[in-house]
Amino acid sequence: MAVTLSTTPQPCVRQISIMNKFHSISSKTLRSFDPLFKPSTQTLFLSSQKPKSHLQSPPRNTIRCLFTGIVEEMGQIKQLGTSQNGGFDMKIGAKTVLEGVHLGDSIAVNGTCLTVTEFDTQLSDFTVGLSPETLRKTSLIELEAGSLVNLERAVQPTSRMGGHFVQGHVDGTGEIVSMEPEGDSLWIKVRASKEVLKYVVPKGFIAVDGTSLTVVDVFDKEECFNFMLVAYTQQKVVIPLKKMGSKVNLEVDILGKYVERLLSSGFVESIKSS
Repeated sequence: MAVTLSTTPQPCVRQISIMNKFHSISSKTLRSFDPLFKPSTQTLFLSSQKPKSHLQSPPRNTIRCLFTGIVEEMGQIKQLGTSQNGGFDMKIGAKTVLEGVHLGDSIAVNGTCLTVTEFDTQLSDFTVGLSPETLRKTSLIELEAGSLVNLERAVQPTSRMGGHFVQGHVDGTGEIVSMEPEGDSLWIKVRASKEVLKYVVPKGFIAVDGTSLTVVDVFDKEECFNFMLVAYTQQKVVIPLKKMGSKVNLEVDILGKYVERLLSSGFVESIKSS
C-alpha cells in the first residue's frame, strides 16, 4: 500500500529543494550549482529570496531526532527527480527501515536526517525530499540511481544504544585519501576541514556516512584522521564501496561542541570565581 505525505516535512529535516539534469525549470528561478558539486549530473535551484514560511528553522543544535550510528541496512537509490511542488525527491528501496514506518518518520540516509514523505510497503521503498542546502553540506550530491546508502531509523526510548549519540546533522564532508587493507580489516584515512577536525580526537566517536566509528589517530598537519573497519562492518556499510577521492558525510561528537561552548562563554571561570 502506497502512502503519501501531503503536508510540509517535519522540522527534523531542513526545508529543501533540488532538481537533476533530466528536468528543467525556468531560468528565472534557477542557476547552476557550483561546478565543484558536479552540475553535469545534478543542478540546484536557488531562489533569490528565502522561502516564505510561518515556521522558523530550529537552532542547529536542537535535537529533533536521534540516531546511534548503527546502520540497519543498505538501501538502493531507485529514483531521483523533481517533485510536484518543485523540490527534489529521492526514492530509496529498503526493507528493514520500512518495518512500522509512518509518514513524517525520520530516517538517516548516509548520516543525514531526512523525513519520510511517501512509502510503499509492497514495493519496498520510501521517498524523502532534498534541497540545495543539504546538497551543499553533505555527500548526497554524489548519489545517482543505483547507489547504495546507509539507512537507520531514529531510535526509540526502548532501543539499545549500540553506537553513540548521532543527530543526523552533518557538520561537513570529508574526502577519502587512502584505503589500505591489513589482514581482513581496512584502514581508511579521511581529510576534513579544520572546522570539523578540531572536534575529532583519538579514540573518540565520529559518524562517517552515518556509521558510528572510533577514531584511531588524528593527523593535524595533514588535516586528516583515520579509522579501521573490521570484516563484518565492511559488509554492512557503504564506505568500503567508495573510492579514494569520494566524499563522506561527517558528524562529530556533540559533546565536544558543548564543551567548546561552555569554555567560550566563560562558564568555567564563573564557577571558579563563585
